[in-house]
Amino acid sequence: MKALCISASASNQGKTVLTTALLYHFKDSVRPFKMGPDFIDPQFHKIVCQTPSINLDRYMMNKKELQWLFYNYSNKKISICEGVMGFYDGHDKKSSAYDISKLLDIPTIILLDGSGSYITVSAVLQGLKNYKKNNTIKAVVLNKIATAAHYELIKNIIEKDFKDIVVLGWIKSGLESLGETHLGLDLKDLEKIEKISQDVLEHIDMKKLEEISKIHKKVKINYPFEKIPKQNKKLAIVHDINFSFLYHDNLVFLKEIFNEVIIVDSTKDEPIPDDADIVYICGGYIETNEAYKRVENSHNFKSSLIKHAQEKPIYAECAGLLYLGLSVDDKPMSSILDISFSKEKRFQRMGYYFNEDGIKGHAFHYTKPSEENSGFDRLSKSKELLGKYGSWEKGKVFGTYLHTMFRGNIKLIKKRLLP
Repeated sequence: MKALCISASASNQGKTVLTTALLYHFKDSVRPFKMGPDFIDPQFHKIVCQTPSINLDRYMMNKKELQWLFYNYSNKKISICEGVMGFYDGHDKKSSAYDISKLLDIPTIILLDGSGSYITVSAVLQGLKNYKKNNTIKAVVLNKIATAAHYELIKNIIEKDFKDIVVLGWIKSGLESLGETHLGLDLKDLEKIEKISQDVLEHIDMKKLEEISKIHKKVKINYPFEKIPKQNKKLAIVHDINFSFLYHDNLVFLKEIFNEVIIVDSTKDEPIPDDADIVYICGGYIETNEAYKRVENSHNFKSSLIKHAQEKPIYAECAGLLYLGLSVDDKPMSSILDISFSKEKRFQRMGYYFNEDGIKGHAFHYTKPSEENSGFDRLSKSKELLGKYGSWEKGKVFGTYLHTMFRGNIKLIKKRLLP
């Protein structure tokens, strides 16, 4: 079995660019993973290698659950896991690249910025290597390197200072970078991927990289989640370019427990089928001008959703919640829930949260309700610091800012998707 974790000292160090290059290089035989709760990078992973990317999040799952998830989906020649932020970031929630790679025993390649430095690069590596014992750092790739001579200078120092770390190569400074949006990568820059992959991997020893990636045999982990009987019900998932935030394992899990699962595209004005028992609206973007234009004339979709809400359950996350409301600023929504929202310049929530039922998840949004004390179900970061209300409901309709993973939250499934 082969697997790698790609990490760095911080965000914006080139993890995604290196991960993209490797996914494209191994595109016919790779399973991508993303450590942490992010939705954007997994979408990009899938586009690059045409294989769904799986989120590995220790905050939302216990050790056995995370191990099962990793080994269950590691069904390709190599698994490549993109880390979150810096190597140790998230350690307070047991969900850093350090924690997850150690739990899964995945060798880590650290990407280090070599620009404007040489000896200090080794000092940074020393800090990363020694901050916690028994970590998984096995190799280094140097980024933003001006010349081959610059690379050799840093390489010689690292090889002198470390006998157990392999310097795999370097990435030249000034390469084309992928466009970015305020929440992550621009998924439109696909024509650049092949060229970027070639440029990024040009000076990296791929033979050594594959040797480092060899790990123990696949571990057999018994199913650690509560099992739920198959439901003789039809679930409609609103999932499209606007409502795109859907964990792949959530989709797989929902297909396991419902007799029929269909996808509805709101941007194509597809209606909710009359025989759908439940609707799940994913998170994503609805508050931006570009996103709203895609659905403002989706009258069939809106009217069918309103009709469904009169008698049947709806579960909606983030952008789905916004669409259930009256409006977002000057943009009319479906008016199923009696609450309006406004888009702020600064994010209103970011990071891990848990609700009043103890369901763990994460939230990242710029909108806020027009009535601060409306709603129910506080989303909190800690027991000592109770948060603001983050959910709204009306009849069988429920919307929340909290994103979570369903497989380990049967309590949530029974309460909101199987009323």
